[in-house]
Amino acid sequence: MSDFLSILSDITTSPMFGITISILAYTLGVWLAKKAKSPLVNPLLIAIILISAFLAVFKIPYANYCSGGKMIELFLTPLTAILAIKVYEQIHLLKQNWLPLLIGSLVGSAVSIGCVLLLSRLFFLENSLMVSLLPKSVTAAIAIPLSMQGGGVVSVTALAVMITGLTGAVFSPMMLRLLRIQNPIEAGVAIGTSSHALGTSKAIELGDAEGAMSSCAIAIAGLCTVILLMIF
Repeated sequence: MSDFLSILSDITTSPMFGITISILAYTLGVWLAKKAKSPLVNPLLIAIILISAFLAVFKIPYANYCSGGKMIELFLTPLTAILAIKVYEQIHLLKQNWLPLLIGSLVGSAVSIGCVLLLSRLFFLENSLMVSLLPKSVTAAIAIPLSMQGGGVVSVTALAVMITGLTGAVFSPMMLRLLRIQNPIEAGVAIGTSSHALGTSKAIELGDAEGAMSSCAIAIAGLCTVILLMIF
């Protein structure tokens, strides 16, 4: 057993370990999601659980996994830019609904920040934690620099952004049905503003209009959040 753990330790120091285990876990998550056919069975959520369990069982340091995981993280910014394709395909909707998109993104960003401020005061959180949570609803490419500039804890911001995105990806279809939101423009703006790129991946599955509006909302909500935080 000690020999096996020694070999495993040598393997996990390679960046390819993090990349390989991420691809395998996500592939299994996609397979399970297709079998379950439930929004609660989200491939990304499954991958996170599987990877966390694997690291914990074999006592593999997170730093070993992260050396390869950070290479995957490099694709985050270009992936967000690729969403512009959906916007271009539905440019006529953007022209027709630019005002609801702008107002919806602004209000959604203000509500997100307001909720964090209110709850932080209610639970007497330290200022650094509050700053770390304020940009939770925007994409990590924007949230992390905002957190760093404000003196926040980057790891807390990254976790908050991930949880927010996963929550949107998993629960947004149920919330839309619960609130009886059938308009694709409203649905797309709501998802993109509240749960950035991860939520947008679910919006794209709901329809082209939802995906396009959600993609636009990511950028507008990010800009609104930057401006609002500068004011605060």
